[in-house]
Amino acid sequence: MSVAATLPGRELAGHNRISTQALTSVARAAAAEVFAVPASAVRVSWTDDAGALALSLSSPISAPTLSVVRNNPERVARSGGSIVSRATEAKAKILAQVEHLSGSRLSRVDIRISGIQATDEGRVQ
Repeated sequence: MSVAATLPGRELAGHNRISTQALTSVARAAAAEVFAVPASAVRVSWTDDAGALALSLSSPISAPTLSVVRNNPERVARSGGSIVSRATEAKAKILAQVEHLSGSRLSRVDIRISGIQATDEGRVQ
């Protein structure tokens, strides 16, 4: 039984803190999932944005090789669109995931695509 369950209607004093390392791990995992790359390839930094957390990411993104696109141009649309449109959509997805998992409020997510991780088979996320 939790303490909160034994004290209905009463808020408990104190606070919770999530370490920068834990926030970084959550952000890496979220970005890795969205960009379909290993979490170890994602670089994360945090800055203070007028009292709120601002997340900056640098990551490669998975994409079909040029030969695959040349032979099957529809593959770009099936993979989620252009690199720019996928990176733009990723901001909202990563922000929502990090806020949901950590309980922290982020002011923004800045993304820098650092490279392309070529995929010849399967669907790019």
